[in-house]
Amino acid sequence: MDERALRAVFEDTAKELLVPGAVMLLRTPQRDLTFTYGVTSLGGSTPVSPDGHVRIGSITKTWTGTVILQLVQEGKLRLADKVAQYRPDVPNGEAITIEQLLNMRSGLYNYSESYELNLALDTTPQRVWTPEELLAIAFALPPYFAPGEGFHYSNTNTVLLGLIAEQLEGKPLARIIEDRILEPLGLSGSSFPPSNTGELPSPHPQGYMYMDNLLTLSSARLPADLLAKAQAGTLLPNDVTNANPSWTWAAGQGVSTAADLATWAEALAGGRLLDAQTQRMRLDSVRPVDPADPNGAQYGLGLAKFGNLYGHTGELPGFNSFAGHDPDTKVTLVVWTNLAPAADGRDPAATIARNVLGALDARTGAPVP
Repeated sequence: MDERALRAVFEDTAKELLVPGAVMLLRTPQRDLTFTYGVTSLGGSTPVSPDGHVRIGSITKTWTGTVILQLVQEGKLRLADKVAQYRPDVPNGEAITIEQLLNMRSGLYNYSESYELNLALDTTPQRVWTPEELLAIAFALPPYFAPGEGFHYSNTNTVLLGLIAEQLEGKPLARIIEDRILEPLGLSGSSFPPSNTGELPSPHPQGYMYMDNLLTLSSARLPADLLAKAQAGTLLPNDVTNANPSWTWAAGQGVSTAADLATWAEALAGGRLLDAQTQRMRLDSVRPVDPADPNGAQYGLGLAKFGNLYGHTGELPGFNSFAGHDPDTKVTLVVWTNLAPAADGRDPAATIARNVLGALDARTGAPVP
């Protein structure tokens, strides 16, 4: 597929999803392409830039997960260690392992799904959350299942991992991530910002969301009448750019750029920060979330897989991102949007990525997730 046709897929999907702006970076052995779509703010005229800083949400989990695996290979903890060894207050902690926190099989309640948190996000968007406050919400609610008996994506797992990393390293998670992830890879456009601010580094786009957080608990899709208004342009999304992201902490507080995300995806899938044995274990850990659907979503040790691309998606109000790399074909794809979720409930960046990968010429070796 030629560049013009690929750009059309990117732009047509972005337009269909009603995103104000989007950036795509594609690397293959044959070429590097960077596309932009739209503007940084609704009603504005400044085009989005590949250099823009965006909230990367759950891609942050791959930073935290890599730190934990580094500590494992350094002998500072084991994947088989019970969480109670580090946090005696965790429900079922004597049966939950570090590995089960990484692969989302602990059963611990996801505080992000609680009414309490989502109400607070809507009413006090600038509130600064501590990790302990987040865990208190989770621990007060019943686990989904016994440890190891299922899969449920839960920010609670990664918050615990961040606290365990701090306990072992004796310094704040932001410093750990800087020392172990960002600085070694030269990710100068990336950061784990302080929890007491909702500001983004410049330049950056504004981030938008159609619904409030409580409404998304039941469905991320607008009701039919409101969806029709959004598609007609008579209903506009809300600006949530400066809402404080501390409620995500180790699970989603990171900030990055398209170029840095591409470098990170390649390092993540290529094992630049792990030894060969640990990296092989990590890639081999990825397996279907639903055993009955082997072609569906896959997850492992702080790592997801989309087709043949290893990486992660990230979403929090206003921003959606996708970063993945295939170490065999050397295909890297990064997409971000300044709307999340889309009016029709889809994840904009992941949807664009899926359509772009599906449109690539087979000679690139790019998979279709």
